[in-house]
Amino acid sequence: MLNISVGVDGTVHLKGRFDASQAEEARDVFLDVRRSCFVSFAELDYISSAGLGVLLEAQQRLQSTGHELRLTSMNRHTRLVFELAGFDAIFKIE
Repeated sequence: MLNISVGVDGTVHLKGRFDASQAEEARDVFLDVRRSCFVSFAELDYISSAGLGVLLEAQQRLQSTGHELRLTSMNRHTRLVFELAGFDAIFKIE
């Protein structure tokens, strides 16, 4: 199960498992993001291709308006998933 929340500073916090069963809920949250923001992976345990797709969709939409998602606090496994998918070339990962 994914818990997704937006902090007062605009940071999107992901907690739990980001998979196909949670993709629509996450898509709704990311549709509300209109400006560059950080996405914290500090408490994310797992991300599937469906989760990657939601993030890619949001990144492409934001980039078309000069904004972006900046990904932070990834664990080693999640970072590897992004690298293997080539997403480390699409997102700024801090």
